[in-house]
Amino acid sequence: MTHAQIMRALSGLLLGLFCAILSSTVVTNALPRIIGDLGGGQSAYTWVVTSSLLAVTASTPLWGKLADLFSKKILVQSALVIFVLGSLAAGLAPNPATLIAARVIQGLGGGGLSALGQVVLAAMISPRERGRYSGYLGATFAVATVGGPLLGGVITDTSWLGWRWCLFVGVPFAVVALIVLQRTLNLPLTKRHVKVDWAGAFLVTAAVCTLLIWVTFADDKYAWLSWQTYTLLGAALALTLVFLYVETKVSEPVIPLRLFRNPTIALASVASLFVGVALFAGTVFFSQYFQLARGASPTLSGVMTIPLIGGLFLSSTVSGRVITRTGRWKGWLLAGGILLTAGLALLGMLRHDTPYLYVAGCMALIGLGVGMTLQNLVLCTQNQVSTRDLGVASSTVTFFRSLGGAVGVSVLGSILSSRIGRHAMETIGDLSPQDRAAAAKAAGSGRLPDLAVLPASVRIWLEGAYGRGIGDIFLYAAPVALIAFLVTLFIKEVPLRASDSAVRATEAEQAS
Repeated sequence: MTHAQIMRALSGLLLGLFCAILSSTVVTNALPRIIGDLGGGQSAYTWVVTSSLLAVTASTPLWGKLADLFSKKILVQSALVIFVLGSLAAGLAPNPATLIAARVIQGLGGGGLSALGQVVLAAMISPRERGRYSGYLGATFAVATVGGPLLGGVITDTSWLGWRWCLFVGVPFAVVALIVLQRTLNLPLTKRHVKVDWAGAFLVTAAVCTLLIWVTFADDKYAWLSWQTYTLLGAALALTLVFLYVETKVSEPVIPLRLFRNPTIALASVASLFVGVALFAGTVFFSQYFQLARGASPTLSGVMTIPLIGGLFLSSTVSGRVITRTGRWKGWLLAGGILLTAGLALLGMLRHDTPYLYVAGCMALIGLGVGMTLQNLVLCTQNQVSTRDLGVASSTVTFFRSLGGAVGVSVLGSILSSRIGRHAMETIGDLSPQDRAAAAKAAGSGRLPDLAVLPASVRIWLEGAYGRGIGDIFLYAAPVALIAFLVTLFIKEVPLRASDSAVRATEAEQAS
């Protein structure tokens, strides 16, 4: 395929990927307003994010396995349809519970688009050339990530639209992507008559759900060390063990355990797990920081995150082109781990009145680190597997990244609630007796506060508590990013192959 043919084939795929990313980022700056209007609190805020990540995490291995068995084109289109249905349900949600359920449906579709994007790319392009086109994926990720918060902020602040249109906005893009894919994406169809591992898919979903239920409600509904913790952890462990047993018995497992005999795949999966924790947990709370600790509007909150996305856009595109030219990728992986760890650690000193220039510099470091890390962990994995395992290997790395993100957001979201409460109580004595009553009402309502209706002194007090609490979250995420960097040190660099998967498939068929 020529470059022009590849770009035409990728156009609809990139548009679909844009929809999936936009669905998660467009609500980022609108979430405080959404949760406030629907009457939810910090737990609902966390679960709106976590539910989507959970669905992505649980469905990614299944999408990857299906891509190895059935038409990739039909699967991508199916994911788009599921995404549209979830978006419509989310936009019409009357309460937090319905919104969370709709976000699960959105996540199922988004998980398919995220996983299949890497699989289709690998099916068309050789590993050596893939770095260049992975840069296009990174650029799409960057544009959707920076455009989402900005678009969501503008929509939320526009009176005749409102936050519900943040959840509808991805629908027209998805419809266009469906049409474009039908016309441009044509991949060879290899039919394999095998049974899908539905038992494995159910078990891995149940294990992940049980784990997330535990980390979400720990330190809120019950203590970290309690009978509820022991019960949920025991159930998650039991489900995981049963899942591993099932995967050793079925002919086409959702996650083939034999893949982990390859050190590169095993280490890349572990690194992706910790990168996911640092990435999602380190960035999902930015909107709360800018709106609840600095008093910014949703639109301004989106503008203030541009340094993060600028770094991501720059590093993903530049690293992709250089990797294509040289075939070397590990140096970028290591540099990304260092930058991500440094950015999170420096944000550990965050306060509500921290100079924005300092915050912007730290966000740029995180963006540069993420852009060098995410695509290359998938790339080095794809370079190690045969054509028949391309989909499941790609989705396995994505699965661990999403799992880390979901667990990280849940754990740190729970910790954030307690840290904000602790910092608030430490300083409530500085308020006047009259202001203390308003402060206690704002802090004890169980809902995200509306800073505009609070007295000035109470607003400053609450902004200070949010600033310190969110700073603590970044500080906790930094060691996790450091672990990811240490794991990548042991990944052996194997030069990228110059033959693509279609050629290897033909060669394998001829040899047999």
